[in-house]
Amino acid sequence: MRFADKLVLQRQRHLKWRAFDVLELVLMMLCGILLFGFSTTVTFDIVTRSIGHPWLWLQEVTSTFFIYAIFIGAAVATRRNDHLYLTALSEAMHGTPRLVIEIVIRVVVLAVAGCLVYFGYINFLRGFGSFRMPSMTPIASLYAAIPLSGALIALFTIEQLVNGIRNGFDHPEPPEEPVHITPIDLIAKGELL
Repeated sequence: MRFADKLVLQRQRHLKWRAFDVLELVLMMLCGILLFGFSTTVTFDIVTRSIGHPWLWLQEVTSTFFIYAIFIGAAVATRRNDHLYLTALSEAMHGTPRLVIEIVIRVVVLAVAGCLVYFGYINFLRGFGSFRMPSMTPIASLYAAIPLSGALIALFTIEQLVNGIRNGFDHPEPPEEPVHITPIDLIAKGELL
């Protein structure tokens, strides 16, 4: 299995276009880099403060990694259908009621994405009047993540709406690949002794 196949989720394929798989892959890798950067800068911040020589600029870098990871992660979660919405309600239904609920849920997500784009862009423009310390970078550099995330969430929601209306939302998932358990795995779990 290729590296890309491990990062691009194959679940609910009927709701996805292959053209966006590359975008999902890039966003997943970006999320990994952002998470690694966040963890690393937090560690360096703790170490430098513990030895009595704090690097004050690390807090700016840490918050940037954190904020971008949150908003990019929300967009990827939308594509992968891993976000929080009323899945239990919709998955319990079939036919027309399920179609209606799935459409309503995605229209609400689309409205939220529109708010992220609109109000995030306004916030971004206003952010040029405030600056982060000590670098004096405009705070707009942080706010840029909000409309970007909203645009990606809208894109992925439209993708799901179009494909769900075309193909239906109610598709049984293929069975997962069987897990091969070796005797060593059973010994490690304490089940073979």
